[in-house]
Amino acid sequence: MSHFSTIKTQIRNKPQLIEALELLQYNIKEDQELIIGNPYHAKNHPVVEADICIKQDIGFRLNPRTGTYELVADLETWSESIPPKRLVDKVTQQYARMTIHNQVKEMGYEVQEEWEMDDNSIEITVNRWVQ
Repeated sequence: MSHFSTIKTQIRNKPQLIEALELLQYNIKEDQELIIGNPYHAKNHPVVEADICIKQDIGFRLNPRTGTYELVADLETWSESIPPKRLVDKVTQQYARMTIHNQVKEMGYEVQEEWEMDDNSIEITVNRWVQ
């Protein structure tokens, strides 16, 4: 029987999560119910609300106890080209990137250069003019 599973993350900031998902080219819908695509699997299934949806059966919702967003998906009918854990890793990397961009901007720096390395790490060079 199909059901929604939850994968924990350390993501806390909704606007930066949305930016990260958009960088990964997902179409975002906010405050939606997740739907299991197969009606046979959906019978007697509780409704799951998601703060951010990237597909009808994949989304992120805020865990009020931890203050973090969790990936919520039906792993039985997972249709993405990458496994759920890899998706979380990619989203987390882009989320960290957006967090750095926002923090350096607040500190008066600007991103000068950015490279994605062969090992998928990201190197960012920032600078600030001092008078």
